[in-house]
Amino acid sequence: MKHSRRAFLEAGLAFPVVLTASPSLASAQSTESAASKDSSFDPWVEIHRENLRHNVQEISRRASSRPILAVIKNNGYGMGVTNVAALLEPQPEIFGFAVVKLHEAFSLRDAGIRKPVLLLGPFDEKNLEDAVARRIMPMIYTSLGSALDKIAAKTQKPVPLHICIDTGIGRVGVPYREAPPLVRDLAVRKSVQIHGTMMTFTEDPDFDKEQLRRFQETCATLEKEGIALGKKHAASSFSLFEHPEAFLDMVRPGMAIYGIYSENEFRHTAIMDLRPAISLKARVIYVKKLRKGDSAGYNRAYMAKEDIWVATLPVGHADG
Repeated sequence: MKHSRRAFLEAGLAFPVVLTASPSLASAQSTESAASKDSSFDPWVEIHRENLRHNVQEISRRASSRPILAVIKNNGYGMGVTNVAALLEPQPEIFGFAVVKLHEAFSLRDAGIRKPVLLLGPFDEKNLEDAVARRIMPMIYTSLGSALDKIAAKTQKPVPLHICIDTGIGRVGVPYREAPPLVRDLAVRKSVQIHGTMMTFTEDPDFDKEQLRRFQETCATLEKEGIALGKKHAASSFSLFEHPEAFLDMVRPGMAIYGIYSENEFRHTAIMDLRPAISLKARVIYVKKLRKGDSAGYNRAYMAKEDIWVATLPVGHADG
């Protein structure tokens, strides 16, 4: 099976299974899991606590002990956002957490997570006020100065935030050519504290270099004006292998924490030794022997070329 960034994300979305753990593994369980009446034949996910810690230590070693902003979006990549945060928070290498959905950020605070939480996803003005009240930092890339002023006036505290600069990926982020005016506007407001400035690579080997140049030049221009940009971060799991020059002040991995190599060829290098932190498991419910010429699956997807034993597992396609 080819392990890639896209395949891993697709698999995470395809298996919204109940999270459990064996006694030798992580014991964290969601409230919903504990309360459910699941069949003993339902599939489950096991969290390998020690492998999770090992991966964080490997990332820290690779990044020369720079702080790690752990990306635990998409329900912790299937592990459960509060489960993985509770396991990672005690590790000193972990600076904080990044999520995309506002409800996931709220879940972290509700679960007692105290380290910084960065909201990478969208929000409206009401969401922004709620997030700030829960000590959740927004990722900003549009002119929200007046909204931030109103919130700061209510809380009597400046709003901590990160600024996202688009250096060429074309998704969210203020375009790098337009970034200086936006950053200057935010920097002069007493309602704002810039805790970080970030970018995202396209993961195109040649263009990534140009992206980093754009980001560094933009940041250097602003810093020469005396503007403090907080922790600068750009390196995701892919960049940990490909772009050590982009480690900057902090790294921002997601998949690598779970022991997933974002590209298959990375596993054949000695750069990092990542170990799988998640196992999808299911019990065998039926075993039988197919004779040569027999088939299995819809549209006879598998044809037996010789006599062979097959096992049925209750997992996938809504476990049907």
